[in-house]
Amino acid sequence: MQTVKIKNLIKKFDEITAINDLSLDIEKGKITGLIGADGAGKTTLIRLIIGLLTPNSGEIETLGLKPFSQKHELTLKIGYMPQKFGLYEDLTVIENLRLYADLKNQPYDFDKMLEFTSLAPFQDRLAGALSGGMKQKLGLACALLGNPEFLVLDEPSVGVDPISRKDLMKMVKDMISPKTTVLWSTAYLDEAHSFDTAVVLDKGKVIYNGIPHELAPTPQEFEEKVIDLMGGYKKEESLLAKNYIPLEIFPECTVVADNLEKRYGNFYAVKNNSFCIKKGEIFGLLGPNGAGKSTSFKMMCGLTKPTGGTAKIMGIDILKDPEKARSNLGYMAQKFSLYGSLTLRQNLEFFAAAYGIKFSQRKKRVDDIIEVFNFQDIQNMKAEDLPLGFKQRLSMACALIHNPPILFLDEPTSGVDVVTRREFWNHITSLAKKGVTILVTTHFMDEAEYCDRISLFYHGETIAVGTPAQLKQEAQADNMEDTFITLIKRSEE
Repeated sequence: MQTVKIKNLIKKFDEITAINDLSLDIEKGKITGLIGADGAGKTTLIRLIIGLLTPNSGEIETLGLKPFSQKHELTLKIGYMPQKFGLYEDLTVIENLRLYADLKNQPYDFDKMLEFTSLAPFQDRLAGALSGGMKQKLGLACALLGNPEFLVLDEPSVGVDPISRKDLMKMVKDMISPKTTVLWSTAYLDEAHSFDTAVVLDKGKVIYNGIPHELAPTPQEFEEKVIDLMGGYKKEESLLAKNYIPLEIFPECTVVADNLEKRYGNFYAVKNNSFCIKKGEIFGLLGPNGAGKSTSFKMMCGLTKPTGGTAKIMGIDILKDPEKARSNLGYMAQKFSLYGSLTLRQNLEFFAAAYGIKFSQRKKRVDDIIEVFNFQDIQNMKAEDLPLGFKQRLSMACALIHNPPILFLDEPTSGVDVVTRREFWNHITSLAKKGVTILVTTHFMDEAEYCDRISLFYHGETIAVGTPAQLKQEAQADNMEDTFITLIKRSEE
């Protein structure tokens, strides 16, 4: 029995073929993982399957219905969680649930859902004020209302910490019926390895469709096999690092946090945060969603004023001379913070000017960055129309365009495919070897291994600090994911 039947499907956007003569069946009652490189066609395929887009040619049948012409009937049978936050940020948790219940003609019976998601104490909090993990849980709760026959999740775990990722997976598996079909797009290959079926897309075509464990027994082997299917990854010299011209004079600590504190009323978002990062060091801030990592970032680059304490960038107090301090800094924010109505190239030109690159040098620098990140074919696309992974690449490119001696990267690889993640970290580690100081957050625990030191953050405070090896020893764990979970739970005891 098939939930989705697709035959010879083609979808084009102007000259770009997003889905290329694709045929695929999705089996009823199974969890199917959808994976592939950025721009491979995953989101486009999902939108075609549920009737948000119409194909140029080919056939689609979803739950026995034609998705576009019978969209109303189909919508009542589907739970859909889009890639972009699909909730209403100016409504509370309970108001969002009531709205989605009304749309699906469901009763206001949310007690079990609120308890399962741990959102019961936050019913009156605005959705926009929730942490990343809570937002995803609320989005999933809304998608699950009415026990849908077909649950469609477009990268639900992007930007979510390891504990919340496990919660989301458990939530799906425990709350759907055995007959429910799940289509789950993901950038986490350990997730995809745990599903019943994995579908790998490349350039709008299916290049693998089968049981993940038949491709490889372990998640790490599965990742390597998927990379091979996607054309492989060959580590090459980072052109970013090659062209980087280091400064000659550095203070002993290039980045200093001195008892940083941020308080909202009686609530401490960050409390007594202190550290010293040296030239060329990769310093990781790890912690669950809402732990205070992004707040620390914002205070350290002068975007949020601390309630107490201060920060220094290249020896310059961020409170006393914020403009001079920030001139040494490249900052990549967690949320896409570029200009959506400008093209990719126009964003690069804008940031090159904003960072003070001379007009005579600007074109060459923009051309160089476009080459490094392989933006040639998409440089005239509007930033808002780029796939999530390409938006992350553009954010990183804008942060790096002026060759800063210090980089602040807030979840730089969130939503990025596995090959691009490796390219990002090749740039990061190569820049560090050239003397660039890097402060980074990530929810990919394998990436934490690249850090020289890690500060584990929870409830606004540092609960552990050390090298990856030291933290694993402290937790008596073999990997960083188990280390993260063990140390967080130990701090709650």
